[in-house]
Parts: sequence; structure tokens; C-alpha cells
Amino acid sequence: MDMALICFDKEFKTVEFAGANNPLFLVRENAITVITGDRQPIGGRTDINAKYTNQTIDLQKNDSIYIFSDGYVDQFGGPKGKKFKQKQFRNLLLSIQDKTMKEQKEIMLKRIEDWKGTEEQVDDILILGIKI
Repeated sequence: MDMALICFDKEFKTVEFAGANNPLFLVRENAITVITGDRQPIGGRTDINAKYTNQTIDLQKNDSIYIFSDGYVDQFGGPKGKKFKQKQFRNLLLSIQDKTMKEQKEIMLKRIEDWKGTEEQVDDILILGIKI
């Protein structure tokens, strides 16, 4: 299983992040920083003593952070039936930063539905976004 986990500290304006094959995206001043997790899943054939790296990120006003499953980027669709891919997802996030989180949700839902077209949904889709 792949996953991303965050612990948000409002008082100190930090977020602690650990990822198992999943990143955290930090959007600040129209740029995305990808904070990578460890390149190992949870469970399966993973070493029972495996350790995951906790990373603390200082946050600033107007930052946005996102953690997500791979379902959005792995969804097949578009004119050639290809995957949505992470680059297109990053560009989408950058293009909607001036919107509220509710508006971002609606835009992302419409975008993936339009992309998917008549293709079946291949996986779960979960995106958690927080605006500072």
C-alpha cells in the first residue's frame, strides 16, 4: 500500500509529512515543490523494521499543500486514452490557485470527468488540499 500522512501544527505553521511512495505537493508563489516520500510501500514484502522519514515543512500564508492517491494521475482518458499523468496534475493545481478550495474541488471533479470520458474509473481518487 502507498500512502501519505501529514500532521498539521497551526500554532507553529508547520506540517510534518511522511510518505510511502507518495509525495506532498507544496504550492507557493505559483510554483510547486514536490516533497518526496520514501520509495517503499507499507506492508506486502516491505521489511517489518522499515523506517519512514518524517519531514517538517515551514508554511507561509497563502501556501497550499496537497496529498493524494494515485487514482487521479493514473486515470485513462483524453483523446488518445492515455493516463492523466503527474505533470498535467501539477499544471492543473497551479492554474486553480486563485480559487477557493471548494471551487478547486469542483474544477478538479469536472476535469477528471471530462478526461475520463467513456473510460471506466481505474482506481480510487482521493485528494486532500489545505490552504494556509
